[in-house]
Amino acid sequence: MTGSTESGTTPAACCDDSADPAAAARPGARPDGLWTVDEHLADVLAAVGPLPAIELQLLDAQGCRLAEDVVAEGDLPPFDNSSMDGYALRTPDTVGASDAYPSVLTVVGDIAAGAGELPAVGPGQAARIMTGAPVPPGAGAVAPVEWTDGGTGTGRPADAMAAAVEGEEVRVLRPVAEAAHIRRRGSDVAAGSRVLTAGTRLGPAQLGLLAAIGRATATVRPRPRVVVLSTGSELVQPGEPVGPGQISESNSFTLTAAARDAGAIAYRVGGVPDDAARLRAVLEDQLGRADLIVTSGGVSVGAYDVVKEVFAEYGGVDFRRLRMQPGKPQGFGRIGPGPGVPLLALPGNPVSAYISFELFVRPAIRTMLGAEDVHRPVVRAHCPVALRSPAGRRQFLRGRYTASDGLVEPVGGAESHLVGALARADCLITVPEDVTELPAGSEVDVVLLGG
Repeated sequence: MTGSTESGTTPAACCDDSADPAAAARPGARPDGLWTVDEHLADVLAAVGPLPAIELQLLDAQGCRLAEDVVAEGDLPPFDNSSMDGYALRTPDTVGASDAYPSVLTVVGDIAAGAGELPAVGPGQAARIMTGAPVPPGAGAVAPVEWTDGGTGTGRPADAMAAAVEGEEVRVLRPVAEAAHIRRRGSDVAAGSRVLTAGTRLGPAQLGLLAAIGRATATVRPRPRVVVLSTGSELVQPGEPVGPGQISESNSFTLTAAARDAGAIAYRVGGVPDDAARLRAVLEDQLGRADLIVTSGGVSVGAYDVVKEVFAEYGGVDFRRLRMQPGKPQGFGRIGPGPGVPLLALPGNPVSAYISFELFVRPAIRTMLGAEDVHRPVVRAHCPVALRSPAGRRQFLRGRYTASDGLVEPVGGAESHLVGALARADCLITVPEDVTELPAGSEVDVVLLGG
């Protein structure tokens, strides 16, 4: 948390738009100096897009989304192979086989996985075969070893195959259907078929499929690199002594974790004091590795806020007020040379910062990823308690949602410093701008968090 005065009970100086005379002159400013949540979000998303596609080694592509469809060049499996340890044979030779009258077959060879030369199987013959090994010519099925005596000559079911001996015979104790226990060539993936579509997120199963069809690389939208930093001279790192007027810095941990949860590669920068030169140096150091920068603190009209001062030097960063609670003060723009790096400046109060991230930063990250599911899911639920909300503000209350009965209840109060209540919440209860009171039992929109 930093010198922001934005909270659940915002002081008049922060609420009064006249406290910021430049508000009406800023690009895109509204007549009353206030933006709606939807206007601000649209402005953010209009300024970002999917990152340019790159080719990565498979494991480096984990978590990325495909930039193109993937078509299999060959069949999978690439050849007929056995799904069991047992004996490859001709099915007519097992007609009527039983424990009392087994089919006695001559074993003509062993076939291990990866075998090249295969023995041909003729009438009255079988080949010992291992799981994954290619099916030899002439064989139409595989008898699992449990359906045989394992080549022991005992005529009793075996759970393993005996060591090979010259002139070995195997007794098959039941009929075997044609194609039984054979994985046919192309039965999983046929050559020329589309196996993955553009936009697919590459997780373990998808990466395994790419490897299985012989792909060593993937063309993907890379995960955006997000730099997260908090500002405020009152901040100390967790684990360090907390002196008078100081607090343990938490926003950068929350926001870095949230960025990773959204799919980004996130870098946490420790708390930066309210010193323009120090903040400027940190930004210059981080610009080279950032696709997006997220800051918290210093966006209110506090006398010691240096964030605006430093960002003003870059130009292109607009500080604005939103019709929402918590999270009214926001900053957005680009900094750095050329087109610049997108930057979202969030309030310093922990709940305000986190809710602002969920509403604005997360959709930006998901857009840069090329994801289709940019926004958190929203459901309707009934709230069993009455709710109050300030006029003209879209309020986001922390809540607990129970899907089984369609109920949602607030957790904690509306103040933007209540991190304990935030940790217990799994959703945000939304109260529209034009609503000041909702009676108990009202139906509300619920933004589902996590997962």
